Amino acid sequence: MASVDLNADLGEGFGAYSMGDDAAMLGVVTSANVACGLHAGDPDIMARTFAVARERGVTVGAHPGFPDLAGFGRRRLPFSAAEIERLVAYQVGAAAALAAYAGHRITYVKAHGALANLACEERPVADAVARAVKAVNPGLALLAIALSEQVPAAEAAGLEAVQEVYADRGYDESGQLILRGTAGALIDDPEAAADRALAMVTEGAIVTVSGVRLPTKIRSICVHGDSDHAVTMARTVRLKFEAAGVTLAAFRP
Repeated sequence: MASVDLNADLGEGFGAYSMGDDAAMLGVVTSANVACGLHAGDPDIMARTFAVARERGVTVGAHPGFPDLAGFGRRRLPFSAAEIERLVAYQVGAAAALAAYAGHRITYVKAHGALANLACEERPVADAVARAVKAVNPGLALLAIALSEQVPAAEAAGLEAVQEVYADRGYDESGQLILRGTAGALIDDPEAAADRALAMVTEGAIVTVSGVRLPTKIRSICVHGDSDHAVTMARTVRLKFEAAGVTLAAFRP
């Protein structure tokens, strides 16, 4: 593989509350998924994150989630597919506006948390997300969890589907993320996470918790930006990839 993208979920503070070290992360990643104000973020944080990303040459995308500030968008809320479609369109529009305000532009969309997990499992939800993105801007790509319903939904909508895997999350034998709170769901050791991420990219396969390889095309690696070790994790991944001769570059410059 000539190159791979390194992305992180950023802009996830709210008001006076901060989450993660966005400034440091924007010095490491090649793409930033910016919260759109419903699970986290607000206009000030969005504008500031987009502006710093522009200064650092980092590509940006919208990171829509459920309207769940208290639960950080990680709780499954009972919205219909039609409601989800409008919620996503609303957030993508907000991200596009604040990015333009900051002199930048979004080039893709990545669903967050429980919304992303639902879209992985349920095709109607994945279709709703894809329809919303296409309605706002059919030129946007959809950053999709590999081997999930998000991929065929994006392709059916005529969107570019970019498959990603997580450096710091465990995978079950079906190739899906292990539920948070379950053993093996989180990988806290930066070295172990970086080694596994490099193996997945070089082998072109998801590595499950038992070591099984599930072949798939991988174009992006995600490191969560809200953990205590996020910056160390991202830097370790970057150094491992560069040492192995793998170029890090945004999938949408």
